[in-house]
Amino acid sequence: MDIGELAKKLAEKYGYHVYMIERYLELFGKEETIELLEANEKGLNPVIRCNTLKISVESLRNRLVKKGFVLKKVPWIDYAFQVIKSPFSLGSTTEYLLGYYYVHRGMGSLLPVHALDPKPGEIVIDAAAAPGGKTSQIAQLMKNKGVILAIDISRERMKSLRSNLSRLGVENVIAYRMDARDLPKFGIKADKILLDAPCTGEGLIPIDKSRKKSRLIEDIKYCSTLQFSMLTALLKCLKKEGILVYSTCSIAPEENELVIHRVLERFPLSVEKMDLKDGLPGFTEFFGYKVRDEIREARRFYPHIHGTEGFFICKLRLRKELNDNI
Repeated sequence: MDIGELAKKLAEKYGYHVYMIERYLELFGKEETIELLEANEKGLNPVIRCNTLKISVESLRNRLVKKGFVLKKVPWIDYAFQVIKSPFSLGSTTEYLLGYYYVHRGMGSLLPVHALDPKPGEIVIDAAAAPGGKTSQIAQLMKNKGVILAIDISRERMKSLRSNLSRLGVENVIAYRMDARDLPKFGIKADKILLDAPCTGEGLIPIDKSRKKSRLIEDIKYCSTLQFSMLTALLKCLKKEGILVYSTCSIAPEENELVIHRVLERFPLSVEKMDLKDGLPGFTEFFGYKVRDEIREARRFYPHIHGTEGFFICKLRLRKELNDNI
């Protein structure tokens, strides 16, 4: 059976666009593609991140266990738990309403901030911040000290951001609704920037099955162009030797490695090693493209291997401060 016939068969069985399965087969081969598709069907356990601005990890765990929750420590993050069993809604507990924890869709969404490693007293930009999960995680690691500029273009999502930050007791955030591509005109220079970029969300299929057919190949191309334009603008807001972490919940290389390759070709950047215990190296060859070898230092996460959403993370260091004319 050739790839085209196999792709049609698998697409029909699992409910995907044929083009998506063809791409998986080319990237991963038959056996791993089936493993990925099966993992996407099983879904993921929700994850809660203990908000150490308000409560200790052990105190939160004890409170929830007494209520009948079954929790499992997230292997890479010592302040987060997978929720194996929940006697009632995670958003209806006293602990949630008091801001003792934040609910994440999966373990992968905790990793970009972990890679960013924000410190108390720094100036940090969260460039696609709403609804506030990563912003509040940054504030938590900064111990509410320093400044976070949290920006997002969506009016509705900004309401959620402000609500979540208030509930979680975050005090060091300036929340501003705007297009991140306009940020250079303010002349801000940050120590660190997080761009968890808008993407096709292909890695979220274990959580949202509608994404099997909600995007076309044209959407991948559109997102890749948008991501590059956001990234090039934000680099102008970074101090010399500053760190930018780029991440997506897409597994499409055009939204990940290809975007990074394009900025490496244009800007004085280096790809940094990350303190992540798991994850596979970034691709250097795919769909006829050959990208720079250093992109191997990026990390990919998959539901069938790591038990996470599909995620891509890359850590960049700016070697020379940029101006608006670059």
